[in-house]
Amino acid sequence: MNIEIHISHGISGEYNIPGDKSISHRALMIAAIADGVSTIEGCSSAADPLSTRLCLESLGVTFDSMASHYRVEGRGLRGLSGSRKPLKAGNSGTTIRLLSGVLAGQRFSSEIAGDVSLNNRPMLRIFEPLRLMGANIHGTKNNTAPILIDAVPDLHGIEYTMPVSSAQVKSAVLFAGAFAKGTTTVREKIQTRDHTERMLGLATAVEDGVWKTSIEGGMAIHAQHFLIPGDISAAAFLIVAGLIVPHSSIRILNVGLNPTRTELLHVLKGIGASIEIVNERVLAGERIGDLHVVTSDLQGDMMLQGETVAKVIDEIPILAIASLFSKGTFRIKNAEELRRKESDRIASMTANLRTIGVDVEEYPDGFGFEASGSLHGGAIESFDDHRIAMAFGVAGLMIPGITIQRAECADISFPGFWGFLH
Repeated sequence: MNIEIHISHGISGEYNIPGDKSISHRALMIAAIADGVSTIEGCSSAADPLSTRLCLESLGVTFDSMASHYRVEGRGLRGLSGSRKPLKAGNSGTTIRLLSGVLAGQRFSSEIAGDVSLNNRPMLRIFEPLRLMGANIHGTKNNTAPILIDAVPDLHGIEYTMPVSSAQVKSAVLFAGAFAKGTTTVREKIQTRDHTERMLGLATAVEDGVWKTSIEGGMAIHAQHFLIPGDISAAAFLIVAGLIVPHSSIRILNVGLNPTRTELLHVLKGIGASIEIVNERVLAGERIGDLHVVTSDLQGDMMLQGETVAKVIDEIPILAIASLFSKGTFRIKNAEELRRKESDRIASMTANLRTIGVDVEEYPDGFGFEASGSLHGGAIESFDDHRIAMAFGVAGLMIPGITIQRAECADISFPGFWGFLH
């Protein structure tokens, strides 16, 4: 499906966005291995969390749902049952990596794989710590999916220092730790999103500048009522649209404001964005609030590197689009991880920016350009990457003649997104 984007002369109104994908995945998994009946309110209806639900159903979990409200019959730590067929994770890296942590400690064997894109993404990062715990887990000769996980009698706890900043790897190890004998401790130099820790009630401490989280094997996981806030990574596209389109004033409701997820707002405010947080409160252990965004005169350079990159890794495509209209330069370094997303996002962004007239330089670990007023339309290749498609969709509100090719990939994280742009 190709979509032609039309110039906007102003965006206004209140917007609800999909439930947070990261929290939705975790709520589904935790509810599945909890004791008792959990409810999930506001679960994302995007394709990725649906992949998690379908995998869990294949493992014997029962879901009763009405729209985004789920009632989940928890099976307890040892109540899952093996699937006779390979589990299908679709395009979801969160599904395949986190669920591998759950499956690593089971007394049955499993196979899990994804679509062509997911099956090319790196999995050694979860294989290594899970093997240290005693898991019998392996993939292809290139350490990609399909992933085979053989039954083991028991895992054992480990102390693991994260070699890469990845909430998916951290969560996979913590989930496996729930099935292990003893204590499992994860250390990270840069704190990644901490939803798993919050939802499992795990304490996190900082020692000598290192974040440390531990889980006791066999701990009771109680049924809960999960309230899923709006996904700030989805809100990012509407935020930037509201900032760059003249005569805009929008309010995005019930957005998750977890401190590990809000670096996006600080980066945008650094180039003059007018974003106000209103009606802030705490629900189900997560900060949420409404975001009031108005058209802003964006000015200044955006330089992303080091710790900042880890905190905005999912928002980099749309931050680059914001920078196009900031009368400054954009540079991102230390972002090799972008090459291992749904597409090689460094190459994808570079190619599409050149299509619309940007003189962009590509580096092994990033890319850079100077904002230019001489932008023009063109056919944007989505590379079946939802964040690439949506980022250039937002650009099309200001640049005439942009068409997004294979735009349906936006449904992976933001069903109905194209309706927001019309």
